[in-house]
Amino acid sequence: MSIKELRQKSAADLNGHLVELQKEQFALRMQKVTGQMTKTHEIRRVRREIARVKMLLGAAKQ
Repeated sequence: MSIKELRQKSAADLNGHLVELQKEQFALRMQKVTGQMTKTHEIRRVRREIARVKMLLGAAKQ
């Protein structure tokens, strides 16, 4: 999801999206450990999107 789309979401929506991303990140880590991972670039994409959401949540507090 792009940063523009994330900026349009409320804080509650961002928190929900963050939880989904963390679950996805956990699933990807498990795939990597078990050797089932085919799309290794997904780990990087999810990690960066988590960072974007956390940045927006931090900016919303100020």
